[in-house]
Formats: sequence, structure tokens, C-alpha cells
Amino acid sequence: MKPYMKVSLAALAIGVGVWVGSVYSNTAIGAGTSQPGTADDPVVTKSYVDQQIQKAINGGTNAGSGSSAGNNSGSTGTGSTGGDTSLPPVVSGASDAVEIVTVKPGQQLIGASGAEFIVRSGKAVIVSEGTNGVADLTDGVDLTNGQAAPTNHLLSFPRDGRGITVLDGNKYSLTVMVRGGYSLK
Repeated sequence: MKPYMKVSLAALAIGVGVWVGSVYSNTAIGAGTSQPGTADDPVVTKSYVDQQIQKAINGGTNAGSGSSAGNNSGSTGTGSTGGDTSLPPVVSGASDAVEIVTVKPGQQLIGASGAEFIVRSGKAVIVSEGTNGVADLTDGVDLTNGQAAPTNHLLSFPRDGRGITVLDGNKYSLTVMVRGGYSLK
């Protein structure tokens, strides 16, 4: 190919590139025409944002009005007092916190209704009155009185009076993770 043809093709390619770039540039400029302070992009003050956050926290009531300020009595959505909240009230004795409990031989760890246990170490046996027992949620079976409680399985106690104890003849204690109410006898 002759040198003048190379120069001509290079100039043509550059020209076409500049023309295509200018066409797409004009299209892109039209996308960002929204000005701050218009209906499409409103400008708000910090006090307005703080007021809206306060409204959302207080469940839609206006925190600035004097008539409703005393009605809420400090409720923050826990369901304990005042206001219409979506969360149920907290039952005394129940806790979402996990506690580590050590059960010595001869002791019984009795769960309150709805408690959950995980036996982390030791040989545990189910203690239950009647034919119904404790739900092993890991295997999906019901463990009755006297059955071994497997380690590292989530056990659910649907009613009061059911629990676990150390296997007879075992001299080592149990380490149990407990969520919910319990008593150690």
C-alpha cells in the first residue's frame, strides 16, 4: 500500500471517530439536565431530614407537637409501654441472649416454655414428665424421658418442666448453651 493511501485512511478514521464521538456526546449531555432544587432533584435541609427521621422512629407521630409529646412515654418499639408497636411485649424471664450453663452430676437443667438448649459437651439425658418429650430440631425427632440428648443438636422445650440432666454414672459435668428461661435444680 502506498504512503498517501495510509495517510488518507488514517485521516478518514480520525474524522469518523470525532464525528461519532460528538454525536454520542450530545446524547449524553441530555441525560443530566436535572438541576438541584427542582422537583426532580429537591434540596432539603438537615433539620427537615432530622424531622422525618424522628417521625419514622416515633411511628408517624410528630415529635415537635406539644399534645403528643407526653403520650409516648419513651417507647422505642420494644412493646413495653405506650404507642402502637408491631413487636410483641417481652415476656419476663425470657431472653434472646445465649448463656453458657454448667450442669454438674446430680443437677437438672429445666427449661421454661419455649427455651432452647444445645449440649456442647458431656453426656446428657432428657428429663420429662409424661409421654411427650423434647423436640430435637436438628434431626426432627421427639426425645422422650430417659433418652440420650445428642451433643451439638438444637433442643426445643415446648412446655415448662422438661429438661436435661447428666447421664447416671457419669462424673463429668455438662456444658450447655441456653436461650430462654431455665432453672437449675
